[in-house]
Amino acid sequence: MYRVSDNWERLVRAALRRELGHGHEKTSSGIAGAVPASLVRSTNIDAILQAADEIQDEDPNVARILCEQAYSMAQNLDPSSDGRGVLQFKTGLMSVIKQKLAKRDGARIDRNRDIEHLWEFYQRYKTRHRVDDIQREGQKYRESGNFSTANQFDLRSLEMKKVFATLRALVEVMEALSKDADPHGVGRYIMEELQRIKSVGELATYNIVPLEAPSLTNAIGVFPEVRGAISAIRYAEHYPRFPAGFKISGEREVDMFDLLEYVFGFQNDNVRNQRENIILSIANAQSRLGLPIQADPKIDEKAINEVFLKVLDNYIKWCKYLRKRLAWNSIEAINRDRKIFMVSLYFLIWGEAANVRFLPECICYIFHQMAKELDAILDHGEANRATSCITESGKMATKNTTSVTDTSYAMKLANSEAESNNNGKAAHSAWRNYDDFNEYFWSPTCFDLGWPMKEDSSFLFKPKKSKRTGKSTFVEHRTFLHLYRSFHRLWIFLVLMFQALTVIAFNHGNLSLDTFKEILSVGPSFAVMNFIESCLDVLLMFGAYSSARGMAISRLVIRFFWCGLSSVFVTYLYVKVLEEKNGQNLDSFHFPCHALSDMSDQSFFQFFKWIYQERYYVGRGLFEKMSDYCRYVLYWLVIFACKFTFAYFLQIRPLVKPTNTIRNLPSLPYSWHDLISKSNNNVLTIASLWAPVVAIYIMDIHIWYTVLSAIVGGVMGARARLGEIRSIEMVHKRFESFPEAFVKNLVSQQAQRMPLNRHTTQESQDMKKVYAALFAPFWNEIIKSLREEDYISNREMDLLSVPSNTGSLRLVQWPLFLLSSKILLAVDLALDCKDTQTDLWNRIRKDEYMAYAVQECYYSVEKILHSLVDDEGRLWVERIFREINNSILEGSLVITLRLEKLPHVLSRFIALFGLLTRASVIML
Repeated sequence: MYRVSDNWERLVRAALRRELGHGHEKTSSGIAGAVPASLVRSTNIDAILQAADEIQDEDPNVARILCEQAYSMAQNLDPSSDGRGVLQFKTGLMSVIKQKLAKRDGARIDRNRDIEHLWEFYQRYKTRHRVDDIQREGQKYRESGNFSTANQFDLRSLEMKKVFATLRALVEVMEALSKDADPHGVGRYIMEELQRIKSVGELATYNIVPLEAPSLTNAIGVFPEVRGAISAIRYAEHYPRFPAGFKISGEREVDMFDLLEYVFGFQNDNVRNQRENIILSIANAQSRLGLPIQADPKIDEKAINEVFLKVLDNYIKWCKYLRKRLAWNSIEAINRDRKIFMVSLYFLIWGEAANVRFLPECICYIFHQMAKELDAILDHGEANRATSCITESGKMATKNTTSVTDTSYAMKLANSEAESNNNGKAAHSAWRNYDDFNEYFWSPTCFDLGWPMKEDSSFLFKPKKSKRTGKSTFVEHRTFLHLYRSFHRLWIFLVLMFQALTVIAFNHGNLSLDTFKEILSVGPSFAVMNFIESCLDVLLMFGAYSSARGMAISRLVIRFFWCGLSSVFVTYLYVKVLEEKNGQNLDSFHFPCHALSDMSDQSFFQFFKWIYQERYYVGRGLFEKMSDYCRYVLYWLVIFACKFTFAYFLQIRPLVKPTNTIRNLPSLPYSWHDLISKSNNNVLTIASLWAPVVAIYIMDIHIWYTVLSAIVGGVMGARARLGEIRSIEMVHKRFESFPEAFVKNLVSQQAQRMPLNRHTTQESQDMKKVYAALFAPFWNEIIKSLREEDYISNREMDLLSVPSNTGSLRLVQWPLFLLSSKILLAVDLALDCKDTQTDLWNRIRKDEYMAYAVQECYYSVEKILHSLVDDEGRLWVERIFREINNSILEGSLVITLRLEKLPHVLSRFIALFGLLTRASVIML
């Protein structure tokens, strides 16, 4: 059975061939290679100019037409030349056009006939390159199944890629110029040709997989898992029959998406995109299980189930949450074909949902209703239009149901709500956003909308000046009360701990039963602070009462009364405990606790759990690993231990004695006696004494958190060795270890086992070279992105890029910035050498990159000279290097060679490389 790595290796080989210049996509030269990125992203100007360069010698007039059209496109896209490099590009392109006009020696140009010249050249170009015949040959190879093994045809396909790239450019220019052509003359021929080639043949548009027509230049369609996925969505005989006269686009066979398009009226481009999407999803799932080896590949049932459960996972959870029956009875009850139908329907709905994609549960609702319709249609013998797609006039909607009756209306509703937000200045309670729309579908009441959705529903009511629909569950009011409401648990915890520590401090650390009874005062404090938080919930919910769910409002009301009554009850209970303390009745204290414990019940606690926290669809299943949770708890326990220890011994306990002294002071005469100290035991003085301590107590938790975070972060950073490389000199020293660290930490085991070059011997492919070959694409992508952002120049990019290390060279090739000037330094060492070969090599090896540079230079010169000469010259080269290798083995290199001649040899090689570089530029 084929493995995934086999297909991956085939794709890698193709990419490497393109990089080495053996493919059709060589780097654009001239003006085509200077198109700014802002224009490339929006147009095909670079492809048009590349086509103009290709046909310049063949027909200069057509090349001029293409250049003028490229200039017009650039001018229309950026008329003011604001983009980076656009002005320079336009100036250069205009000079190229003027040069082409100057070569006509003053001959008159009739631009009214440009479209006719272009049409005639297009026909000649297709005839000369036998495009139609080659497409038929490609279809034969594809049907025979020998596409991937036919070397001659593979070479032909590489040549045809350039031809088809030129044809696409010609077609685009013809389409732009045909608008002004004679509709009864050449314009009609062009329009007919455009309609034909856009639906069939190599020029048919596609994303990744060519489905509308067989592609000669794209090999992905012959992968067994892709062919199996295409076969899986093929239309079967037991499916509903299409009406007479039903036609499909392109040269493909009828499939499931044609039925969905016919039944629900999905847009054609969406259908084509999602057809490729489902094929690639199924093919990827199958490739993870193993590639089929049959002549007619079949997709495994496990792959279909994997895609089905992955795509519809949110829908299944949504139905389970709302306790609604799925559109199907069970996974076992539906066959693989219906699973593909359901997944395809979900993708098609998502493809036309526009911004409603931000409402995932709304999409689940639409899918739930449409899946029921699809299920009924599949059980019927004839393919009929879905009832939800029929308009009130009885005609089929021009777009799909989700666009016409639901998604489009929801988008208009969202736009109407957005218009009332006063550009974000209006209060959150004054308009509804995506969350309010989506939360509506978290309750069973969403099914009151019906299908198609009732436009007169209160939920879909468009806002007006005098009347609007309220928020769903949450309203954000801009108030400082959120400082308490949002962090009420922390506030309550700090207050209760401060109260408990103060009680212990005033009892001089004596933990007796009386002290414990006083500590119980935290109970009333806890109940009262919870009651304050429930009051804020009721107050800050204003604005959503008219549209919130009844259960949500009931929860607020019940919680308000529960917190109020519990605060009164706990306070009363504590007062009774104090009375018992004063009456020294210690035995009766335990009765209320026993009585309360007898009242505990499981349903009782479940009810109060709902009171304190409402059940939500989002975030209901989140949990942490036990190890992470334990580390998190331990972290905060250390913080709280430090904080409360500091607070007790250095903040609270030192103030006990001064506080008692101030309380016991006799009456003192004050000028403002009635306001300050009459019958209050100097409370204001005590409050002034404790106020700074309380403020520091509340704030110092941030200090302890910062200190402990710095300690823990420092330890983790030291363990991870962060910041170890702090200068460019350290980058030079450590760069040799980068590839190995990258492979061991980021590259999968399967990729590590994949052979990189079958032409290299096992001895030459040591682990360092393997690591460097895997690391090179990653590093070069970083350098390329730096160049695209204009942080570095082209020269700096060349210096920083790592060679691919996939050739037959017998050592690792490092970037030039590590090897620069190393050869010259090595030559100086050789000239000054008065010792043996071993001593010279040891001096060179002190700098590892100098040793790499010497070795790479030696092996590269051998390969270059061996490739430049043949016959007798090659024998001389082999003899020279054989003698040098023997001298190295014998340790007599400094005796055999005259090292003082090295500068002369070096200058000759530099001149030779300059000639070779200049020749390669001229060839381009």
